[in-house]
Amino acid sequence: MNVSILEERKGSIANKRGKGVSCERESVSGSVSQRACVYCGARVVLNPITDAYHIVHGPIGCASYTWDIRGSLTSGEDTYRNSFSTDLRETDIVFGGAKKLTAAIDELMEKADPRPKLIFVYATCIVGVIGDDVEAVCRMTEQKYGIRCIAVKAPGFSGTKSQGYKLACDAIMTLIAPHKNQAKQFGVNIIGDYNLSGEMWIIKGYLAQIGIPVISTITGDSSYGKLIQAPSATLNIVQCAGSSVYLAERMQEEMDVPYIKVSFFGIEDTTSSLLRIADALGVPELSQSARAFAKKKTAEVLPIIEKYKPYLKGKKAAIFVGGGFKAISLIRQFNELGMKTVVVGTQTGKKDEYEIIGSIVDEDTIVLDDANPAELERFMIEKQADILVGGVKERPLAYKLGVAFCDHNHERKHPLAGFAGIENFVREVHLSINSPVWQYVKGGAA
Repeated sequence: MNVSILEERKGSIANKRGKGVSCERESVSGSVSQRACVYCGARVVLNPITDAYHIVHGPIGCASYTWDIRGSLTSGEDTYRNSFSTDLRETDIVFGGAKKLTAAIDELMEKADPRPKLIFVYATCIVGVIGDDVEAVCRMTEQKYGIRCIAVKAPGFSGTKSQGYKLACDAIMTLIAPHKNQAKQFGVNIIGDYNLSGEMWIIKGYLAQIGIPVISTITGDSSYGKLIQAPSATLNIVQCAGSSVYLAERMQEEMDVPYIKVSFFGIEDTTSSLLRIADALGVPELSQSARAFAKKKTAEVLPIIEKYKPYLKGKKAAIFVGGGFKAISLIRQFNELGMKTVVVGTQTGKKDEYEIIGSIVDEDTIVLDDANPAELERFMIEKQADILVGGVKERPLAYKLGVAFCDHNHERKHPLAGFAGIENFVREVHLSINSPVWQYVKGGAA
């Protein structure tokens, strides 16, 4: 397999433990990046707020990126499962769409039941070109109806998906900033977890058993009422660093809420995260409780790993996921199973994350930032990967190559986080790699 690499992409591909890999820059033109746009980045962070209304100010096509882009579950309202669009047409582009946006909000306020407490208005690419004053419309809405209406100016061409994450975090800060002077209470905020397949509930359950209250969740299974309590927390724990560290840094600076980064994928990272959370809160009894809890849960899950390990030991894995922290956790999970990670890439990884990746993979592992399908195909074949862990866009590539696949993306229907998720992950990897189907397809895959 001889796929040529674009000259401009060579700096974003490295071996020798990923030293010097170029990252945190815009995609190279013509490379068919797997990244999504700025609007996508903002939408995936804000969409799980269960009682928020989301209005997409732009052509109807952008509204197709809606609640079902990630399997975020709710324990309360399900307003977030509705999506609205101003459906801008050619005449709106010529004469402006602000009046149409105002009319859409008025119609929503008239017909919505219950009436919204919170509206996000997303300005997409066309609006970025024609220059509608979306913020002015939102201000007038707040004055007219006495609700929060927040503009998210996220034209897709204005940067990368990471820029969308930042805009979403700014929107959350706009929402909670008026409540920053409330009294502090003992407890944590879980930031950067979107309750995919109920994973937020699993982590909240662990913390409850240890004795740690959760004040607010941002944004999985969150609500307007819970979000505005966030400034009162003692500590922020950041699960998805790529999407939410910026928010945690702002809250630390402006609201005096410190933060730590955590990951709940795999035994090693889940255990470490629970202990670090308890230690950061400074209560010795909680630290003792966390250690006892992690020890008990580890003892329960180790037999599952030992059951499948003989079938997986020595197999080779390729990883391509959104953020660097998830990739790091996956590498450690594969190490626990005796598997070798031969290719690892992310869409939005940062320099410090690639340095950690480089320290835990072999010398000859290929490390990629913002890879395109041709590059993934080349290196998966070259390194003879047995499984690819990725998202919905990577699944067809794996199957085309006759390679097993594990879905670790937004749309999955079963939890992979915490000790509960370890069994699901190990079983899925085993069933996929050792499926008898591959003996019939590998011969014609190349």
